[in-house]
Amino acid sequence: MTLADREWRLITEETWHGPTNMALDEVAARTAAADGLRTARIYRWGPSTLSLGYNQSPESVDWAYCEDEGITVTRRPTGGGGIYHDYTGDISYTVVAPADELPGDLMDAYHVLCRPILDALSRMGIDADYVSESMPEIHRPACYLRELHPAHDIVADGKKISGNAQYRQRDAVIQHGSLSYSLATDRHLGAFSDPPAPDEFEGRVTSIRDLTGISRDDAVAAVENALADWADADPGEWRDDELADARDLAAETYATDAWTREKTT
Repeated sequence: MTLADREWRLITEETWHGPTNMALDEVAARTAAADGLRTARIYRWGPSTLSLGYNQSPESVDWAYCEDEGITVTRRPTGGGGIYHDYTGDISYTVVAPADELPGDLMDAYHVLCRPILDALSRMGIDADYVSESMPEIHRPACYLRELHPAHDIVADGKKISGNAQYRQRDAVIQHGSLSYSLATDRHLGAFSDPPAPDEFEGRVTSIRDLTGISRDDAVAAVENALADWADADPGEWRDDELADARDLAAETYATDAWTREKTT
Protein backbone atom coordinates (compact mmCIF):
# COMPACT_ATOMS: atom_id res chain seq x y z
CA MET A 1 0.00 0.00 0.00
CA THR A 2 1.58 3.29 -1.11
CA LEU A 3 -1.35 5.74 -1.17
CA ALA A 4 0.41 7.20 -4.22
CA ASP A 5 -2.78 7.33 -6.30
CA ARG A 6 -4.26 9.94 -3.93
CA GLU A 7 -3.70 13.68 -3.75
CA TRP A 8 -0.67 14.53 -1.61
CA ARG A 9 1.30 17.66 -0.90
CA LEU A 10 4.89 17.62 0.31
CA ILE A 11 5.86 20.56 2.52
CA THR A 12 9.63 20.67 2.56
CA GLU A 13 11.59 21.49 5.68
CA GLU A 14 10.54 24.62 7.51
CA THR A 15 11.12 25.88 11.04
CA TRP A 16 8.35 26.46 13.56
CA HIS A 17 8.01 27.11 17.27
CA GLY A 18 7.28 23.86 19.15
CA PRO A 19 3.60 24.53 19.95
CA THR A 20 3.01 25.60 16.35
CA ASN A 21 4.45 22.33 15.05
CA MET A 22 1.91 20.41 17.11
CA ALA A 23 -0.90 22.70 15.98
CA LEU A 24 0.04 22.29 12.32
CA ASP A 25 -0.27 18.52 12.64
CA GLU A 26 -3.80 18.91 13.99
CA VAL A 27 -4.72 21.40 11.27
CA ALA A 28 -3.41 19.02 8.60
CA ALA A 29 -5.73 16.36 10.04
CA ARG A 30 -8.69 18.71 9.70
CA THR A 31 -7.74 19.33 6.07
CA ALA A 32 -7.37 15.61 5.32
CA ALA A 33 -10.77 14.82 6.86
CA ALA A 34 -12.58 17.73 5.21
CA ASP A 35 -10.91 18.01 1.81
CA GLY A 36 -9.10 14.72 1.30
CA LEU A 37 -5.76 16.50 0.87
CA ARG A 38 -3.01 14.41 2.41
CA THR A 39 0.11 16.01 3.85
CA ALA A 40 3.71 14.90 4.25
CA ARG A 41 5.88 17.49 5.95
CA ILE A 42 9.45 17.81 7.21
CA TYR A 43 10.29 20.37 9.85
CA ARG A 44 12.65 21.54 12.53
CA TRP A 45 12.03 23.05 15.93
CA GLY A 46 13.17 26.61 16.57
CA PRO A 47 14.03 27.16 19.34
CA SER A 48 15.07 23.64 20.30
CA THR A 49 12.12 21.96 22.01
CA LEU A 50 11.33 19.22 24.50
CA SER A 51 8.04 17.59 23.44
CA LEU A 52 6.39 15.62 26.22
CA GLY A 53 4.25 12.54 25.74
CA TYR A 54 0.53 13.03 26.22
CA ASN A 55 0.38 11.53 29.73
CA GLN A 56 3.89 12.44 30.84
CA SER A 57 4.32 14.00 34.27
CA PRO A 58 5.62 17.59 34.18
CA GLU A 59 7.75 16.63 37.18
CA SER A 60 9.97 14.65 34.80
CA VAL A 61 11.20 17.96 33.28
CA ASP A 62 14.07 20.08 34.57
CA TRP A 63 12.21 23.33 34.00
CA ALA A 64 15.05 25.51 35.25
CA TYR A 65 17.50 23.89 32.84
CA CYS A 66 15.13 24.30 29.91
CA GLU A 67 14.56 27.96 30.75
CA ASP A 68 18.27 28.66 31.17
CA GLU A 69 19.11 26.91 27.89
CA GLY A 70 16.26 28.48 25.90
CA ILE A 71 14.52 25.14 25.33
CA THR A 72 10.79 25.39 24.64
CA VAL A 73 8.59 22.73 26.25
CA THR A 74 5.31 21.56 24.74
CA ARG A 75 3.23 18.39 24.88
CA ARG A 76 2.34 16.06 22.04
CA PRO A 77 -1.09 14.51 21.49
CA THR A 78 0.74 11.16 21.22
CA GLY A 79 1.91 9.01 24.08
CA GLY A 80 5.37 7.88 25.07
CA GLY A 81 8.25 9.75 26.61
CA GLY A 82 9.73 13.16 26.01
CA ILE A 83 11.88 13.92 22.98
CA TYR A 84 14.47 16.67 22.88
CA HIS A 85 14.29 18.13 19.38
CA ASP A 86 17.60 19.88 18.87
CA TYR A 87 17.50 22.64 16.24
CA THR A 88 20.44 21.05 14.44
CA GLY A 89 20.39 17.46 15.64
CA ASP A 90 16.75 16.56 14.96
CA ILE A 91 14.92 15.94 11.68
CA SER A 92 11.16 15.62 12.16
CA TYR A 93 8.38 14.56 9.82
CA THR A 94 4.61 14.14 9.88
CA VAL A 95 2.36 12.16 7.54
CA VAL A 96 -1.41 12.79 7.62
CA ALA A 97 -4.05 10.88 5.64
CA PRO A 98 -7.75 10.00 5.96
CA ALA A 99 -8.21 7.15 8.42
CA ASP A 100 -10.24 4.99 6.04
CA GLU A 101 -7.26 4.77 3.66
CA LEU A 102 -4.99 3.09 6.19
CA PRO A 103 -5.07 -0.30 7.92
CA GLY A 104 -7.14 -0.44 11.07
CA ASP A 105 -4.48 -2.53 12.79
CA LEU A 106 -2.05 -0.20 14.53
CA MET A 107 1.13 -2.14 13.72
CA ASP A 108 0.13 -2.50 10.07
CA ALA A 109 -0.53 1.25 9.87
CA TYR A 110 2.86 2.00 11.43
CA HIS A 111 4.60 -0.21 8.91
CA VAL A 112 2.86 1.51 6.00
CA LEU A 113 3.75 4.99 7.19
CA CYS A 114 7.30 4.15 8.32
CA ARG A 115 8.20 2.72 4.92
CA PRO A 116 9.51 6.02 3.51
CA ILE A 117 11.54 6.62 6.68
CA LEU A 118 13.33 3.29 6.26
CA ASP A 119 13.82 4.16 2.59
CA ALA A 120 15.28 7.55 3.51
CA LEU A 121 17.78 5.96 5.87
CA SER A 122 18.71 3.44 3.17
CA ARG A 123 19.35 6.30 0.73
CA MET A 124 21.78 7.71 3.28
CA GLY A 125 23.62 4.39 3.35
CA ILE A 126 22.21 3.28 6.71
CA ASP A 127 21.07 -0.29 7.24
CA ALA A 128 18.07 0.33 9.53
CA ASP A 129 15.06 -1.71 10.52
CA TYR A 130 12.50 -2.06 13.29
CA VAL A 131 14.02 -3.31 16.50
CA SER A 132 13.70 -7.10 16.32
CA GLU A 133 12.82 -7.60 19.97
CA SER A 134 11.97 -5.42 22.92
CA MET A 135 14.89 -3.80 24.74
CA PRO A 136 14.57 -2.78 28.41
CA GLU A 137 14.03 0.83 29.40
CA ILE A 138 16.88 2.94 30.77
CA HIS A 139 14.97 6.12 31.70
CA ARG A 140 11.19 6.06 31.26
CA PRO A 141 10.62 9.83 30.87
CA ALA A 142 12.85 9.93 27.75
CA CYS A 143 11.40 8.46 24.56
CA TYR A 144 14.75 7.32 23.19
CA LEU A 145 15.59 5.56 26.47
CA ARG A 146 12.28 3.77 27.00
CA GLU A 147 11.70 0.12 26.24
CA LEU A 148 12.09 -0.26 22.48
CA HIS A 149 9.09 -1.67 20.61
CA PRO A 150 9.18 -3.55 17.28
CA ALA A 151 6.11 -1.68 15.99
CA HIS A 152 7.60 1.78 15.72
CA ASP A 153 11.19 2.00 17.02
CA ILE A 154 13.81 2.00 14.26
CA VAL A 155 17.39 0.99 15.00
CA ALA A 156 20.70 1.02 13.16
CA ASP A 157 23.85 -0.68 14.37
CA GLY A 158 21.82 -1.94 17.33
CA LYS A 159 20.90 1.57 18.55
CA LYS A 160 17.77 3.67 18.19
CA ILE A 161 17.89 6.23 15.40
CA SER A 162 14.20 7.05 14.88
CA GLY A 163 11.10 7.08 17.04
CA ASN A 164 7.57 7.30 15.63
CA ALA A 165 4.15 7.84 17.14
CA GLN A 166 0.63 7.82 15.76
CA TYR A 167 -2.83 9.00 16.69
CA ARG A 168 -6.22 9.34 15.06
CA GLN A 169 -8.22 12.54 15.10
CA ARG A 170 -11.02 14.03 13.00
CA ASP A 171 -11.23 10.90 10.82
CA ALA A 172 -7.54 11.22 9.96
CA VAL A 173 -4.38 9.38 10.95
CA ILE A 174 -1.44 11.51 12.08
CA GLN A 175 1.98 9.91 12.35
CA HIS A 176 4.92 12.01 13.40
CA GLY A 177 8.46 10.99 14.05
CA SER A 178 11.98 12.08 14.81
CA LEU A 179 15.26 11.04 13.20
CA SER A 180 18.51 11.74 15.02
CA TYR A 181 20.87 13.60 12.71
CA SER A 182 23.38 14.30 15.48
CA LEU A 183 23.43 13.73 19.22
CA ALA A 184 23.27 16.63 21.66
CA THR A 185 23.67 14.33 24.64
CA ASP A 186 24.17 16.91 27.38
CA ARG A 187 21.18 19.02 26.33
CA HIS A 188 18.98 15.98 25.69
CA LEU A 189 19.63 14.60 29.16
CA GLY A 190 19.72 18.00 30.85
CA ALA A 191 16.11 18.67 29.87
CA PHE A 192 14.98 15.85 32.18
CA SER A 193 15.04 15.72 35.94
CA ASP A 194 17.23 12.94 37.38
CA PRO A 195 18.61 11.79 33.99
CA PRO A 196 20.89 8.78 33.48
CA ALA A 197 24.60 9.06 32.69
CA PRO A 198 25.68 10.19 29.20
CA ASP A 199 27.31 6.85 28.41
CA GLU A 200 23.97 5.10 28.97
CA PHE A 201 22.34 7.46 26.45
CA GLU A 202 25.07 7.03 23.86
CA GLY A 203 24.99 3.27 24.31
CA ARG A 204 21.32 3.22 23.29
CA VAL A 205 21.07 6.00 20.67
CA THR A 206 22.92 6.64 17.42
CA SER A 207 22.72 9.32 14.72
CA ILE A 208 22.89 9.79 10.99
CA ARG A 209 26.07 11.86 11.24
CA ASP A 210 27.82 9.30 13.43
CA LEU A 211 27.01 6.52 10.99
CA THR A 212 27.58 8.30 7.67
CA GLY A 213 29.18 11.71 8.12
CA ILE A 214 26.80 13.23 5.55
CA SER A 215 25.65 16.82 5.88
CA ARG A 216 22.36 17.71 7.49
CA ASP A 217 21.12 19.20 4.21
CA ASP A 218 21.77 15.90 2.43
CA ALA A 219 20.01 13.96 5.19
CA VAL A 220 16.96 16.23 4.98
CA ALA A 221 16.92 15.89 1.18
CA ALA A 222 16.92 12.09 1.52
CA VAL A 223 13.87 12.24 3.80
CA GLU A 224 12.06 14.68 1.53
CA ASN A 225 12.78 12.64 -1.60
CA ALA A 226 11.76 9.37 0.02
CA LEU A 227 8.44 10.85 1.16
CA ALA A 228 7.85 12.44 -2.25
CA ASP A 229 8.50 9.17 -4.09
CA TRP A 230 6.45 7.08 -1.65
CA ALA A 231 3.37 9.31 -1.92
CA ASP A 232 3.95 10.65 -5.44
CA ALA A 233 3.45 13.99 -3.72
CA ASP A 234 3.42 17.38 -5.37
CA PRO A 235 5.33 20.26 -3.78
CA GLY A 236 2.91 22.17 -1.58
CA GLU A 237 2.53 24.77 1.11
CA TRP A 238 0.15 25.70 3.88
CA ARG A 239 -2.96 27.68 2.99
CA ASP A 240 -3.43 31.02 4.71
CA ASP A 241 -6.45 29.75 6.64
CA GLU A 242 -4.47 26.74 7.89
CA LEU A 243 -1.67 28.95 9.18
CA ALA A 244 -4.17 31.22 10.91
CA ASP A 245 -5.89 28.24 12.51
CA ALA A 246 -2.54 26.81 13.63
CA ARG A 247 -1.48 30.07 15.24
CA ASP A 248 -4.77 30.23 17.14
CA LEU A 249 -4.57 26.59 18.19
CA ALA A 250 -0.98 26.93 19.36
CA ALA A 251 -1.85 29.97 21.47
CA GLU A 252 -5.03 28.44 22.90
CA THR A 253 -3.69 24.94 23.61
CA TYR A 254 -0.15 23.83 22.86
CA ALA A 255 1.64 26.89 24.30
CA THR A 256 -0.39 27.05 27.52
CA ASP A 257 0.67 25.97 30.98
CA ALA A 258 -2.65 24.13 31.29
CA TRP A 259 -1.59 21.84 28.44
CA THR A 260 2.13 21.53 29.15
CA ARG A 261 2.79 22.07 32.86
CA GLU A 262 -0.49 21.09 34.48
CA LYS A 263 -1.75 18.20 32.37
CA THR A 264 -1.01 14.84 34.01
CA THR A 265 -3.64 12.52 32.51
